[in-house]
Amino acid sequence: MKTSLKTLAGLALATAFSSAALGAPESYVIDTTHTFPRFSYSHFGLSKQLSRFNKTTGTVVLDKAAKTGAVDVVIDMKSVDTGFSVFDGHIQGADFLDTAAHPTATFKSSKVRFEGDKPVAVDGELTIKGVTRPVTLQVTSFVATTHPMLNKDAIGANATAVIKRSEFNAGKYAPNVGDEVTLDIALEAIKG
Repeated sequence: MKTSLKTLAGLALATAFSSAALGAPESYVIDTTHTFPRFSYSHFGLSKQLSRFNKTTGTVVLDKAAKTGAVDVVIDMKSVDTGFSVFDGHIQGADFLDTAAHPTATFKSSKVRFEGDKPVAVDGELTIKGVTRPVTLQVTSFVATTHPMLNKDAIGANATAVIKRSEFNAGKYAPNVGDEVTLDIALEAIKG
């Protein structure tokens, strides 16, 4: 009887450790070749302009069992790509992104919200031009799978939010050039 109790206790302890290991947070490094924050805005009511940033780094931590996570992203603001090099330089000026004084923007999460097994929103703080404001990214798609080419665990997501550029001291020409800016982020990350 004592042996059976010891065996059961040992099995219970082993199970507790193995389930803790399964629920451990997993870290992913952003794939810089497939992660692009894009932004769009109204241009004098004539068209919706779409641009992106070409250099983004950071990490995502995900604990699927605990349904928690963390996102830490750095965007190189000098990598702005409007499709027209003269305008790239213009948008980097002091009236807009002021990349000479503020070469990066950051997003640091405070909470990742889940529905079932998938994250659906990421609350955090977005810093642009030294101004930090709360922003909630709505996750419109999320996939966790094995990367078919790298044979490593990977995650992919798309998320969106709307901000006012004037709240980040970048409101020149508003409202003629739209103050509301839609962020649309495509993210892929590989388990480190």
